[in-house]
Amino acid sequence: MNIGSHLTISKGFENAGKLALDIGANTFQFFTRNPRGGKAKALDLEDIKKLKNIMKDNNFAPLLAHAPYTLNMASYKGHVWDFAKEMFKDDLKRLETIPCDLYTFHPGSHTGKGVEFGIEKITKLINGVLTGNENTTILLETMSGKGTEIGYTFKQLKEIKDRIKYKELIGVCLDTCHIYAAGYDIVNDLDNVLEKFDKTIGIDSLKAIHLNDSMKEFDSNKDRHAKIGEGLIGLEGIKKIINHPQLKELPFLLETPNELEGYKEEISLLKSLRE
Repeated sequence: MNIGSHLTISKGFENAGKLALDIGANTFQFFTRNPRGGKAKALDLEDIKKLKNIMKDNNFAPLLAHAPYTLNMASYKGHVWDFAKEMFKDDLKRLETIPCDLYTFHPGSHTGKGVEFGIEKITKLINGVLTGNENTTILLETMSGKGTEIGYTFKQLKEIKDRIKYKELIGVCLDTCHIYAAGYDIVNDLDNVLEKFDKTIGIDSLKAIHLNDSMKEFDSNKDRHAKIGEGLIGLEGIKKIINHPQLKELPFLLETPNELEGYKEEISLLKSLRE
């Protein structure tokens, strides 16, 4: 099972790789820089080499890099949009060195300007950065629909992807808490949700899963992650997800409200639920 959690890399990539092994994981997610944005630390090539060795020796699944929350490609404010463009461009450059070829981000919030305006800003930014030579696949994260978020429907994600010149570099990271809150019933109707995803975007575009339970009810549009089995998706719902034939080989990344020991317990639990 390809399972991991979000880990800090403040003490280096080698350390993060060792922490992943300590909690029973064979992958992990990390922020490309401080989650509130700002300048990223210089890369330590020796540290990266050591991570590559850990990954090779322990048959790691693909890692997932996560953009900072302050990256808002849909913003109408010039300085916010320019900041997002510079971060996005710099992150992709750094990921050519880091052994991670998956990069996810929250598509953005239009802050009152409308979904169409937001999608136009997002696609303009991505098209202005991608050259087509990148080794990284950029993943649009499914959102819950709170506030003025974009990306809480499969249709919106499709519209973004369709407008990207190098659409072969665009995929999706499905967040279980988010899509449940957005009105996709993955508890009682998982097959039909995935069929809808396939017909709208294409199941081959699904590259990673944020595996989270939900504190809030179905179709609430509220983004509140819960520990596995302690939310309204529930243990049986999670079990269906991790064993579904269209999902089971993907990397699952936990973003539950936990410390390392909690992640270790959840990973052990999830492994016991694999069929």
